[in-house]
Amino acid sequence: MAAELIARTTIHKGRIFQIEIDVVKLPTGHTVDMEVIRHPGSVVLLPIPEPGKIILIRQYRYTIDKWIWELPAGSLKPNEDPDKAAARECEEETGLAPGKITRLGGYYPTPGFCDEEMIYYRCEDLRPPAPDSTARKDDDEEIEPKTFTIAEARDLVRTGEIVDLKTLAGLSLF
Repeated sequence: MAAELIARTTIHKGRIFQIEIDVVKLPTGHTVDMEVIRHPGSVVLLPIPEPGKIILIRQYRYTIDKWIWELPAGSLKPNEDPDKAAARECEEETGLAPGKITRLGGYYPTPGFCDEEMIYYRCEDLRPPAPDSTARKDDDEEIEPKTFTIAEARDLVRTGEIVDLKTLAGLSLF
């Protein structure tokens, strides 16, 4: 038996997500308020320039006030196909267009309060973008891509230089 939605109030609608308070009757019969972040979903990329190597990006993250190494990723635009989003984000964040994209699976990083599904993709056969490409990084992004061996990337986890959980999960997909 599933929970029953009794009422929903949107308390914030932002550029990337919205926050709702749902009044829910649980299968146990209890009625509770559930705070939910609604997110359109995202794609997370494992760009492979050659076997045994991966491109990570160094990016400033305001919320933790740090520059961190992470896998390229981005939110889906309204009604955007995730496969197309993966190709777009790869080009925007690494400067290379993938010739081959393989969907690896979708995962929920924080299902206790957020419905975001992160869909992981392996991006291979990387090449310079087409001359007429319109892919551009977002205005709020300052990104530095760099190629690492898989062993070097895993060392960044061990030394605490990778602190981003989506990246840790992505590296486990190799």
